Amino acid sequence: MPTVKGSITIEGEVVPITNPDKPLWPQQGITKMIYLEKLAALAPYLLRYLKGRLLTVIRYPHGVEGMSFYQKNAPDPLPPYIHTTMHEGINYITLDGLPGLLWLGNSAALEFHPSLHAAGSTLPCEWMIDLDPSLDEEPRIMEAAALVGDVLKSLGIESVPKTSGATGVQIIVPIKPGVTFDELRKLGLFVGRYVTEQHPSLFTLERLKKHRGDKIYFDYLQHYGGKTLAAPYTPRARPLATVSTPLTWEEVRSGASPEQFHLLNITDRLSQTGDLIALLPPQPVERVIKALP
Repeated sequence: MPTVKGSITIEGEVVPITNPDKPLWPQQGITKMIYLEKLAALAPYLLRYLKGRLLTVIRYPHGVEGMSFYQKNAPDPLPPYIHTTMHEGINYITLDGLPGLLWLGNSAALEFHPSLHAAGSTLPCEWMIDLDPSLDEEPRIMEAAALVGDVLKSLGIESVPKTSGATGVQIIVPIKPGVTFDELRKLGLFVGRYVTEQHPSLFTLERLKKHRGDKIYFDYLQHYGGKTLAAPYTPRARPLATVSTPLTWEEVRSGASPEQFHLLNITDRLSQTGDLIALLPPQPVERVIKALP
């Protein structure tokens, strides 16, 4: 990335760089400039799940130890390489390339939460099941993910688990265009009821956290237009600079921890594994949905 004082030129666009030495993840020694370098290395993977979607970011102007805020509406003014889409009264950023990603990184956007559908569409891009622990530390989360993966496989559906980068796990199923959010929620409810009946001490469908006790919430209701989840490969504003990382099922069964995957080692991992989600073809969820009562 060619640099001049106060900016980076990338793909012919000038991206301003302010306070490059500002610590963003002090515990890991990651300054803003280091973050932008890591973000550029992650871009071929991360942008696959951000491009053309309604984007919410979480900004930490003073790093992860400071205050934060969600940014849904695009700020003003915008550089020419940042495009937006109006949706339900909100003017969302819709990224289409690396300059826009780095521009957001310079604004201390440390987390990227895209919509589950493309801008202008009402159809989901993939099916996601969100497993949300009720405890701050949940040693059973990988056990729970493995059980859900086994149920999906018994239905003829292959899937990819990923760490949220925080406490939860998402299970991602690539789908063909045309499946609706309503259909995926129906399928999610079917799977969720099954695992909660089979493992009542581990899973719950209770939405309110105060009523869940120590159980892991099987969230199938998150799958709506306009809802967001942490993107695959997004950094997270956690002390260790963890990254939401797709895993193999072998890693899940061996008890992988979200803290293992962070900005300082994620690109080495990706050079070995590639994008595990992109390697999985669309799954035949329509066949299962048709068979549901």
